[in-house]
Amino acid sequence: QVQLVESGGGLVQAGGSLRLSCAASGRTFSTYAMGWFRQAPGKEREFVAVISWRGGSTYYADSVKGRFTISRDNAKNTVDLQMNSLTPEDTAVYYCAADRAIVVFTRGGSNMDYWGKGTLVTVSS
Repeated sequence: QVQLVESGGGLVQAGGSLRLSCAASGRTFSTYAMGWFRQAPGKEREFVAVISWRGGSTYYADSVKGRFTISRDNAKNTVDLQMNSLTPEDTAVYYCAADRAIVVFTRGGSNMDYWGKGTLVTVSS
């Protein structure tokens, strides 16, 4: 059974940092692009970041560019999201995702191959 399991969410003060991690199991994801989406209360899901299967290409939403960094370790089947300079607007459930095509991420995530169940990030002001 394929699973993506997120961890690392929690409560942090504005200006602080958190590191999310996603562990993949059930298959190897070394040929998949992996990334993150988030959904804030009352809002639609939005793309956050994606990294290509070799790790050579990364893309970020404008709202997180310069603050968030995505990375992956194909040997461990993990993808991480380092989040710095957090603001209350970053409060959301963060979801890990995987698909063979990066464009699926940048076009909103419809028909994504795999989703995690999410981890909650709360940033207090």
